[in-house]
Amino acid sequence: QVQLVESGGGLVQPGGSLRLSCAASGFTFSSWAMSWVRQAPGKGLQWVSDISSGGGRTYYPGSVKGRFTISRDNAKNTLYLQMNSLKPEDTAVYYCARDPSLGAHVWDSRGRGTQVTVSS
Repeated sequence: QVQLVESGGGLVQPGGSLRLSCAASGFTFSSWAMSWVRQAPGKGLQWVSDISSGGGRTYYPGSVKGRFTISRDNAKNTLYLQMNSLKPEDTAVYYCARDPSLGAHVWDSRGRGTQVTVSS
C-alpha cells in the first residue's frame, strides 16, 4: 500500500531554515507528481509546492515562492522541501501528498505530517 512518511520538522527561529523529507513506498514513485501541503492550526489545507514526476517542473504559490524549494530523488524514492527565510506564518503541519495529475491538487494519498514551528 502507499506509504508516505515525512520527517525533518521542528522549532526554528524566524529567518531560519529547515529541510523536510518524505520517504515514499508502495508505489512507483518516479511515475507520480508530488506535492507538499500544509495545515496551520484552525485553518484548512494549503498547497505549498508541486513537482513533476521527473523533477523538471516545479510550482509554488506566491506566499512561499523564492523561499521554498521542492526537489526529489527518484533513485531514493524521496521528496524534499528546503525552506529558507521562515516566517511565523509558515507554522503548520507539513504533509507530502501524491497528485494523480500535476497541478490538479486532488491528492489521493498523504502522509501523517511533520510539525514546523517558527517562533522566537
